[in-house]
Amino acid sequence: MLSRVRARVLPAAQRRSLDELAQDLDLSSGDRGAKRSAFWTMLVLSSVIAAGGVLTDSTATVIGAMIIAPLSTPIMGIALGSVQRRRNGAVLVVFLACLLVIAVGMVLSLVLPGDYDLLSNSQISGRTSPGLMDLIAALATGFAGAVALARRDVAAVLPGVAIAISLVPPLVVVGVCLGSGAGWLALGALVLFVSNLFALVFGGMVVFATLAYGTRAEEAGAAGRPTRRAYAAMGVLFAVVFVPLAANTAATVLINIWTERVRNAADQWLADEPGASVTGVETVSRTFHVRVRVPGDLPPVDGLLRRIDGQVPDGVPVVVDATRGRRIEVGRVGQ
Repeated sequence: MLSRVRARVLPAAQRRSLDELAQDLDLSSGDRGAKRSAFWTMLVLSSVIAAGGVLTDSTATVIGAMIIAPLSTPIMGIALGSVQRRRNGAVLVVFLACLLVIAVGMVLSLVLPGDYDLLSNSQISGRTSPGLMDLIAALATGFAGAVALARRDVAAVLPGVAIAISLVPPLVVVGVCLGSGAGWLALGALVLFVSNLFALVFGGMVVFATLAYGTRAEEAGAAGRPTRRAYAAMGVLFAVVFVPLAANTAATVLINIWTERVRNAADQWLADEPGASVTGVETVSRTFHVRVRVPGDLPPVDGLLRRIDGQVPDGVPVVVDATRGRRIEVGRVGQ
């Protein structure tokens, strides 16, 4: 059954040889000088482009940086080296590349004003709070990338894989957040990058091992099978990624539940006011912001706080944003 699936997904007629794959993924083989020169040049340029796109909140610019970013090459090289049971220097290249991209983000973050709200930038806020769905999508993308590398007839999808896996932009966001003193936001973006890295390496190891892109059978009895150390490293990496993503997903679900409860309480609070309505409820910096439209005066805000009491955790601040720019600090729930 497994061999039949492999034959359909990775038909022998379209499989690339190990030499072809190594030529593309192993920066330590062949013309090493040319390969590394091209890699570092394109990495610096893609980092600057990604930083420009992040700082200007330009999706198109960030996508352009994703397409030309070469970081997936040594990451897939890690997968190939694990399957071949040999060191090819890919881990060190990836580590140094990450430091370089983060440094670019930190340097370019100096153009931001001191009071700049990082979360108002969609390119930053969208990459600092990853969840389990990000890991699931990354795993699917990792397998897609590995299959595209292993087959000659689907190489055209690699730019799409580069866009979907998003390697350089999260690292740029890490640098921007660190440069702005937002350590927790930087950590969230770093978790997103690590999840994408894990997905690429895991997908590559599975596909390359399936195709026996490893040591020859006459040289080792377990051809193409990663070492126990590689499995252990992948297990640790998975745990490092899974725990914060699961925690963030659970927190997001709870916040959504609490937000809906606050909205229901706000609707009841304004029920007796003609023409009044709740236009939205959102959580910003652990504070519930209730946006309302009221033609006249607001009813006493103590009534809102009483209705919210018991619906969300105690101590959470509540703010009412009314029409004409009025903002009222309602107080903290349960106090």
